[in-house]
Amino acid sequence: MINRYSCKNGVRIVLENIPTVRSVAIGVWIGTGSRNENPQTNGISHFLEHMFFKGTTTRSAKEIAESFDSIGGQVNAFTSKEYTCYYAKVLDTHAQFALDVLADMFFNSTFVEEELNKERNVVLEEIKMYDDTPDDIVHDLLSRAIYGDHPLGYPILGTEETLNTFTGDTLKDYIHNHYTPENVVISIAGNVSESFIKEVEKYFGSYEGGKSAITENIPTFHSNRLSRKKETEQAHLCIGFEGLKIGHEDVYSLIILNNILGGSMSSRLFQEVREQRGLAYSVFSYHSAYQDNGVVTVYGGTGAKQLDVLFETIQETLEKLKQDGITEKELINSKEQLKGSLMLSLESTNSRMSRNGKNELLLKRHRSLDEIIEQIDQVTKQSVDGMATSVFTNKYSVSLISPDGELPKGLR
Repeated sequence: MINRYSCKNGVRIVLENIPTVRSVAIGVWIGTGSRNENPQTNGISHFLEHMFFKGTTTRSAKEIAESFDSIGGQVNAFTSKEYTCYYAKVLDTHAQFALDVLADMFFNSTFVEEELNKERNVVLEEIKMYDDTPDDIVHDLLSRAIYGDHPLGYPILGTEETLNTFTGDTLKDYIHNHYTPENVVISIAGNVSESFIKEVEKYFGSYEGGKSAITENIPTFHSNRLSRKKETEQAHLCIGFEGLKIGHEDVYSLIILNNILGGSMSSRLFQEVREQRGLAYSVFSYHSAYQDNGVVTVYGGTGAKQLDVLFETIQETLEKLKQDGITEKELINSKEQLKGSLMLSLESTNSRMSRNGKNELLLKRHRSLDEIIEQIDQVTKQSVDGMATSVFTNKYSVSLISPDGELPKGLR
C-alpha cells in the first residue's frame, strides 16, 4: 500500500512499506530538468546534480562518498528533461542515516569555487565522452530536429560555453526558484514503517523557496532532417514520430505497438533488420512520454554503405505494420511481456521508489498493479492498428551521424 502525505509547505511524501525485504530506497525528486532551462542556463540542472555531491557545511565530498560505502549502501543521482532525482539505497537499519545525508546534500551544499572548477572539468569530460558515442548523441540530434529551439531540444549535459558561466550564486538562485517545496517529492520504498513519514517531514516540511513563474511553453513537433559528419565505423540513424504525453488514456496501445515494432528480440524490426537481413547489430524502438507530448523513436546502426537499405527496410516494416496490422499472437505475447516486466520490476525497492516518485511528481496519482494489468488487458488489436496508422505518418524527423553525413536516398 502507498501512503501519501503533503507537508504544510507543499512537499509531497510517498511511502510504500515492503516488509518482505531488508532494504530501503529513498529518492528526492524535483520537477525540473533541461526543459526548464534557457539558452544561458542549459546544463545547470545536470551540473547542480553533480555539485550536490561535492561537499556540505558538515561533510566533504569524500565524507559523503564514505558515508554510504561504510554501510554498504548506494547513492547516486540523474537528470532528465523534466525532472532530477537524488537517491540512496541502504539496509533498513540505515534508513535514518541515509535520509540525514540526502537532506544535508539538499540543504547544506556549499558550492565552493575550488569544487566548482574541478567538477566543471569533470562534466566537460563527460560531454566529450558522450560526443565520442555516436549511438548516444544521435538521439540528442533527433530531439533538436523535432523540437528546434524549444528547451526539450536542449542537451541535458549543456555545453562548454554555458558550463563556464555557472557560479555558486547561479546555482543557489536556480535552487531557490526551481527546488521549491511544491515541486519536490520524497519517495520511500522498502522495509520502513509509516512513521518514517514524520522523520522526512522534520527535514523537508518547513523550508521555503522562491515563487518563480513557470511559463507554459508547449512544444511543436517539427518534421525535420539533421545530419552530422563524423569519423565513425557505422552510420547511426534515428527516425522520430509524434507520440503521446505521459498518462494519456491510449498510452498502453502505443506501448504495445512499440513493443511489437522494436521493443524486444522477437519484434518486427529486430527480426527483419538483424535476423533476416543481417543489416545491424543494434536496432530498436522506444517511446518517450513528456508532460504534454511524446516521441516514438526508431534507431538502427549499420555500415555506411548499407544505410540506404536499412532505411528502406525500416520504412517497409512500418508500412507493412500500417497496412496489415498486428497479429493476435503478437498482441497476446506483447501483453504478457509487459505484465511480466512490470511484475519483475516490483521486486526491486529502487524500481518501486522510482515508479512512485515519478507518478506523484508528474501525474499526482498512483494506480494499483491490478488497475494497470486491467488497462493492458483492455488493449485490442483494433486500438493498436489504429495507433499505428495515426503515429507512423509522413510527418517525421530524422537524425543521422555517419562518416559522410549524407542522408539515405529516400530523404535526399
